[in-house]
Amino acid sequence: MKRTTLFLLAVTGVWNLAGQPSARIHRTETLPYATRHDAEARNRAASGHAIDFRPEAESPAALQQRIEIPYVWTDGCVYLHIENAPAPYTLRVNGREVAAADDPLTPAEFDLTPCIHQGINDFEVSLRPGDAKLDTPRAVRRPAFEGSCLYYQNKRSIRDFEIALVPDTLGRNFAMLDLKIVAQNGFNYDETVEVGYDIYSPQGKLLDFDIRPVAVAGRSTDTVRFTPFIYHAYDNKWEPSGKNPPLYKVMLFTRRDGTYKEYMPLKIGFGKTELADGQLVRFGKPIKLNAFRYNADADAKTTSARLLALRKQGYNTVAPDYPQPDWFYGLCDELGLYVIDRANIHAPEKRDDRRAGGTPSNDPALADEYLERVKAMYYRSRNHTCVAAYALGGEAGNGYCMYKAYQWLKSVEHARPVLCVDADGEWNTDL
Repeated sequence: MKRTTLFLLAVTGVWNLAGQPSARIHRTETLPYATRHDAEARNRAASGHAIDFRPEAESPAALQQRIEIPYVWTDGCVYLHIENAPAPYTLRVNGREVAAADDPLTPAEFDLTPCIHQGINDFEVSLRPGDAKLDTPRAVRRPAFEGSCLYYQNKRSIRDFEIALVPDTLGRNFAMLDLKIVAQNGFNYDETVEVGYDIYSPQGKLLDFDIRPVAVAGRSTDTVRFTPFIYHAYDNKWEPSGKNPPLYKVMLFTRRDGTYKEYMPLKIGFGKTELADGQLVRFGKPIKLNAFRYNADADAKTTSARLLALRKQGYNTVAPDYPQPDWFYGLCDELGLYVIDRANIHAPEKRDDRRAGGTPSNDPALADEYLERVKAMYYRSRNHTCVAAYALGGEAGNGYCMYKAYQWLKSVEHARPVLCVDADGEWNTDL
């Protein structure tokens, strides 16, 4: 097991321009639910673990919301998930600046545990101009802060996870569930955290269940890995086709003194999209991506109809311009469409100017912002079966920032290819 300390900001946070630690973190986008029933129904309102975040305008550039924090939340971990922000913003909690985000199109996660207290808490989002040379002008605007929420986890809980249902490495006729659960202990002293899962076939049959205790040092995390065999998986392969591919249902959970504390529902497909000998393959066979450039519409119903129409037209892949809402990737999982996920980095005006400071992609001063955008893209979509490749932004030239972004993404993603649109024969692209 690999132990990491929550205070290691290189893993769990970033630094803002003032040199202070930022509350922003990067991890898989999912919410905990108090009961299995609420988790299966995705009933966030009834779970008691989440409060909608919809700040209202006090002035054209300042939005505020007062939220009453219950006592039980102050004995746990509190996070803020922000998406569909109308502009780049600075976040303040109870008068204290805790983070800044320059990319309003990519959802962001903030650990606010040290900032909140029982009772009324004041949240302020100050809107500001961003670096427009990096942002796509083609954004689909949804209601401001739609999907944003403040949510709570127990101090003994699931910090993050990574999951895939892949063919057996020895070529045998079954699958292996490759599941890594990062357990966190928010107390100052050692604690035992029990984490587990169950997995159901697309036909609704319980296939496997396991739960394990792990001793976690105070204010740190530990990773538990589960690798059970899943039989008859080749009858349920996830492959884009005329029929909707089958998906397995997985539930992650924690337990304390015999009582289950939180549930996280997932859906995954069987198969692995990977780069082999310079080709993109699935189940050992080369695949060809016939891509259509498309960003999600304002709602899931309209988007689903559009994706179905694209599939009927012969497209098996969608290539958005920037990270999409989580439900977009869920639709692509269900409908059988590959996705080339793309970081929100666009700077076409000087894409051919490779001088230092010419194209933004060759400006070392922007390297941290490039990495921030690439990390945010990767962590929120990495567990979706539909994601076949990652793109380091769009037409933005090449240079130091793209080199660093490519190196980081390859250090965490070992199967799917990483693309740089303007690599122009250089080494930092896989296809």
